[in-house]
Amino acid sequence: MIKIIIQIPYGKEHVDLEVDIPHEIIAPNKVEVRDESEIIVNALSKPVGMKPLEEFIKKNDRLLILVNDATRPTPTARVLKEMHDLLKNHSDVKFLVATGAHRGPTESEFRYIFGDIYDEFKDQIFVHDARKDGDMEYLGVSSNGTEMYLNKMVTEIKNILVIGSVEPHYFAGYTGGRKAFLPGVAAYKTIEMNHKHALSDAAKALALKGNPVADDMDDAMHVLKDMNVFSIQTVLTAEHGLYAMVAGDLFESFDIAVEKANEVFCAKYSKKGNIVVAVAPYPMDIDLYQSQKALENGRLALEEGGSIILVSKCRDGVGDDAFLDLLCSAKTCEDVMHKIDEGYKLGYHKAAKMAQIGVNAEMLAVSDLDDKTLRMSKLEPCKSMQEAFDRAVSRIKEEGKEPYAVILPQASLTVPLLEE
Repeated sequence: MIKIIIQIPYGKEHVDLEVDIPHEIIAPNKVEVRDESEIIVNALSKPVGMKPLEEFIKKNDRLLILVNDATRPTPTARVLKEMHDLLKNHSDVKFLVATGAHRGPTESEFRYIFGDIYDEFKDQIFVHDARKDGDMEYLGVSSNGTEMYLNKMVTEIKNILVIGSVEPHYFAGYTGGRKAFLPGVAAYKTIEMNHKHALSDAAKALALKGNPVADDMDDAMHVLKDMNVFSIQTVLTAEHGLYAMVAGDLFESFDIAVEKANEVFCAKYSKKGNIVVAVAPYPMDIDLYQSQKALENGRLALEEGGSIILVSKCRDGVGDDAFLDLLCSAKTCEDVMHKIDEGYKLGYHKAAKMAQIGVNAEMLAVSDLDDKTLRMSKLEPCKSMQEAFDRAVSRIKEEGKEPYAVILPQASLTVPLLEE
């Protein structure tokens, strides 16, 4: 077969990969993109199930805007820019970065999130800290037994504007919508109890009905039924262009955005590969903890016993300590699963998902993380993309099989669906 060169994203750049075996490339679908400003203005002026945003803002004397942190490519800055005139004339508007259990933003990340309005509103911007118990208020128990503690700013201000983005999520079903509240502004204990449900086989991409993680998130909204919420849900293209935006009622806007997200991120492929390249593209390559999503999507296209290659710069290192501690404390992927049975901590769900792959496949990694850390994480380090790929090809051939590769240049954003 003739060698071809495929450009593989790595951080903000690309590296070349020479491929001379049968393969297919799975990526988010190309969709037609209309004028961005027109999409935003139309959504805000014609929301579903609610009156226009202008009326919502003007009739409420206090307003809290929930925004995603920098681990999501949500076009928060672009949306805020369109509503700038409404916000600057409001008597009491505050912003809360819904970090979930993530760290707070750096200065450059604040500017990425808020864009042109950052300097003007910076004194009105707050960051959720899930570990500050004094900032939380108890609101009840979910049907799955999760104790609901959420940030007091939400319950005190009550008039909430949510800006989110919707795409498939490997255990919550989808991001966006109710996810701004749980885990977005929930207490660490609440997030931990919710994320433990990620160990369930029912917690997977595209699953909402019967997914215990998604059920908990819906329950969080039921305990917040007295809130006055205006939702803005965006759907992006793989290149982070704005494909669609739906505003208004939290649940109605989310349901419509889910359908639009499927048009972008659910990609058909012809057959499973015994080699899968799973890339965590920027900004989802921030750390290993976040990059695990790429592995999880990649496994959907992986033949049992094959090799999966995680490609992620991991700019901030590993991420969650519990995640790495569990992986480091176990000698094998099987041991990881046994240790989780002994007791759960937040972060263990990611370790469990990685271990489940490692039980039945070889896991290689191309990353800026040091070799020792990668090996402790049950990933075999490779110095380059080409080395990792060639190594996987050699292994498959040594086993007497014909190598076939499935390459996901944006695995964090791609849900492979096998053609029937």
